[in-house]
Amino acid sequence: MGMWIGRNRKARVTYGFDEIALVPGQVTINPNEVDTRFVIPRKDGSTLKLTIPILASAMDGVVDVPFAIEMGKLGGLAVLNLEGVQTRYKNPQEVLHKVLQADKNEVTGLLQKIYQEPVQETLIAARVRQIKDAGVLAAVSSIPQKAALYGKIAEEAGADVFVVQSTVSTVKHISTEYESLDLAKFCRDLSIPVIIGNAVSYDVTLELMECGVAGVLIGVGPGAACTSRGVLGLGVPQVTATVDCAAARDAFHKKTGRYVPIITDGGMRTGGDVCKALACGSDAVMIGSPFAKAQEAPGQGHHWGMATPHANLPRGTRIKVGTTGPLKQILFGPASVDDGSENLVGAITTCMGNVGAASIREFQETEIIIAPSIKTEGKLFQTVQSVGMGTR
Repeated sequence: MGMWIGRNRKARVTYGFDEIALVPGQVTINPNEVDTRFVIPRKDGSTLKLTIPILASAMDGVVDVPFAIEMGKLGGLAVLNLEGVQTRYKNPQEVLHKVLQADKNEVTGLLQKIYQEPVQETLIAARVRQIKDAGVLAAVSSIPQKAALYGKIAEEAGADVFVVQSTVSTVKHISTEYESLDLAKFCRDLSIPVIIGNAVSYDVTLELMECGVAGVLIGVGPGAACTSRGVLGLGVPQVTATVDCAAARDAFHKKTGRYVPIITDGGMRTGGDVCKALACGSDAVMIGSPFAKAQEAPGQGHHWGMATPHANLPRGTRIKVGTTGPLKQILFGPASVDDGSENLVGAITTCMGNVGAASIREFQETEIIIAPSIKTEGKLFQTVQSVGMGTR
């Protein structure tokens, strides 16, 4: 499998969202009658139920407490970054204002300085309780090195989901400088579901699932504000990564009887991208930049990757996406723009109806074709005028 790229060296051909298309089905369904629910398994066999298969990324320009509450009320789940400005500062709005006003040539240095302030454990508990007091699910995240400490604090405060997130996640991490997270033990010790990311391969996804996780985030470097692919040269296009990891999920389910969902994380700007991710085998998606456009987003039309403030090797940048409307409009419409960045749930249900899928599981069986001309065929006027599909 693969193609020769030189003497004695082969490489696989991989695909991203712009290179494939979904084939309409022989039977179509009323979009109002399809089931978009997404469930996160608990240890006791029960589940956390979301009415829409969409999570908001744990980025400081996207998720704060008010945003998480609104996302929860709308049926989704927003993940709060426990190592961001919300837990380092009692008044994060002042800090965010400085970030938004900074010159683009100085903003990375400013972020590095801002994120040197230590995380306050009391603020972790306070933020979780604020979300829970609103009557919605609370999901929080940290890097592996802090997961054991922050996980217990968040759990005691009432968090429903804990996400362990790093550029690349593996079960086998070798280090002589610090103690690696024992993922299996962490999942056993924590009573709430643990989602881990990020992964892009079959074998790694399988090993992560064997540790008892409740979900795996899929994607390395595809996010709009992430520069890992340029800085490190790492990454696998999201279509191939999702298909490979979905195969691992299905193999694990067949072997153990336990279904562990995968969540495609990053690289999706439009409803069409989200639909393709689900059709490629994902159970849900995690997105950032489309939500950064919401009026409720703390970044006020800007956002930056979680690795942007890295003290030694920043792998992200601040980007401006603008503000287009309230979160409800971005999720459920009516859309006021023609680029597919609003009414994401409407795009999912309409696409499911057109391929004849009554549920997300059925959607995962959609016929997929390699179609590099799918976005340009017949779209000359849009491209010339920079409107619609010609704006990308």
